[in-house]
Amino acid sequence: MTASPQASFGKAGPALLPAAGGDTPDLALLREAVGTVGRVFLGKPELVRLAWVCLVAEGHLLLEDVPGTGKTLLARALARCLGGDFNRVQFTPDLLPSDLLGTSVLSPKTGGFEFVPGPIFAHVVLADEINRASPRTQSALLEAMAETKVSLDGKTHQLGPPFFVLATQNPHEFEGTYPLPESQLDRFMMRLTIGYPDRESERAILESHRLGDPIDGVEACLDPGAVVALQRHARQVRVAPALADYLLSIVEGTRHHPEIRVGGSTRAALGYYRAAQAQAMLSGRAYVTPDDIKGLAQPVLAHRLLVRNGHAQAHAAEEALRQIVEKIPVPA
Repeated sequence: MTASPQASFGKAGPALLPAAGGDTPDLALLREAVGTVGRVFLGKPELVRLAWVCLVAEGHLLLEDVPGTGKTLLARALARCLGGDFNRVQFTPDLLPSDLLGTSVLSPKTGGFEFVPGPIFAHVVLADEINRASPRTQSALLEAMAETKVSLDGKTHQLGPPFFVLATQNPHEFEGTYPLPESQLDRFMMRLTIGYPDRESERAILESHRLGDPIDGVEACLDPGAVVALQRHARQVRVAPALADYLLSIVEGTRHHPEIRVGGSTRAALGYYRAAQAQAMLSGRAYVTPDDIKGLAQPVLAHRLLVRNGHAQAHAAEEALRQIVEKIPVPA
C-alpha cells in the first residue's frame, strides 16, 4: 500500500474556513473516529487514514487482498464509528440485482405493490468479495454508486447521505471470480491493499481478541449528519491554481506514458482533486499541499490504469505512475 502523505493532525496552518452553514465542523470528533478505528484495525494507520479520506471525499473504496487480512473488520469499524446504518452483502455467483437493490412485492393489506428496500439502503455498505458476483449484479451496484439512487418500477429511491460503499476483492487468480473491468474500477475513488501485519502488530491482534471481538466495544464517534457536514466542508478546502495544474499534469502524464494503454479519466482527476481536499482537511489545513497530491497518486490513480503488458498489471501500473510523479516538477 502506498504510504500516506506526511501531513498529520495538529500541524501548523490557518484555521479551516467556515462551513456553508457558518459553523466549522468539529475535527476533534473526526480525529477521535480515526483513532478509534486504528485501535481496532491494528498495524495499518496509513490505510485507516486513507479510508477516512475516501469517506470524507464522498468516494467509494475497494480493498483488494487475500482472505483473512481484515477487510471486513475495517468496514465494520468504520460503520460503528459513523453511527449510521450498516449492511454487509456477501457476493456470490447466484446473487441477483434485486437481492441487492430491493424489489416490489404484493401487499395483502392494500392489494398493491410495495417497495421493499434491499441491503444497499444503508449509510455504509460492505460488498464482500464483489468479484464473485456476476457482471450483471456488479453493474447494478456500481450504477447505484455513481447515481446515489435506485430507480425501480418508475420510482426513484435516494441513497444516503452519506452513502459509502466499501467493496472487497480477492486476487483474480482465485477460482470462481469475475474480475472487475477497468470501466467499473473507475467508479472507486481508491483501491488499497492491506497486506499482512508485522510481527508486533499481529501479536497485538491476538491479545486484543483474547477476551472477545474488540469491535464490540466500539461506539459511535460521529453521526451521519456530522459526516455530511464534513464532506461539504472538505469541498471548500482551497486548491491553488498551480497545484490544480500539478494534479492535472500527473493525470495527463498517465495518458502519454509509453507503458500505459489507457490513462486516467476526467472522473479520476475529479476524484483525485476531492481526495486531496479531504486529505488536507483531515490534516487541519484549509489548503492543499504538493505532498497531499503526491501521496494520493497511487491509491487514487493506479487501479484506473491499463498497462500494455498484461502480466503483473497492478505492479506495472504502480511503477509507471511512480515514474510519472517523479518526472513532473513540484510547483513552488
